[in-house]
Amino acid sequence: MNRINPLHIAGLLIFILIFFMVKLSSAKDDLTDTKKLYQETLSLATQLKGLNEVYSNKSKVENSLKMLLKNSSLTASNIKQKNSTAGIVLNSQSIDKTALNFLMGKLLNGSYNIISLKIKRLSEKNASLEMEIKW
Repeated sequence: MNRINPLHIAGLLIFILIFFMVKLSSAKDDLTDTKKLYQETLSLATQLKGLNEVYSNKSKVENSLKMLLKNSSLTASNIKQKNSTAGIVLNSQSIDKTALNFLMGKLLNGSYNIISLKIKRLSEKNASLEMEIKW
């Protein structure tokens, strides 16, 4: 009676083999899920890096705004520009309709991070403008 039955050893070995096969299968599933998440994270990081390069380039935003505000159709609008460390605030007490359309077309089609925009109609042809752009 001191001997171990060989059938018990064989049963134990088969049970251990099945247990490790199930664990290996679940580990493979976890690995494929992790690879998918890694690929999604990598693509998102690449997109965010590209957006960060486009929108947070302070010197590029400043230079393009200076060139835009020097346009002949905007010089009569008396647009005041306040620079800060976080961004630029543009103000105009009275801007005509064509100049406003030109400015909005350029700003909304460009790569500017517009935080706030307030346009108030003063008359048929004039409006007031307040806009904050961040880098």
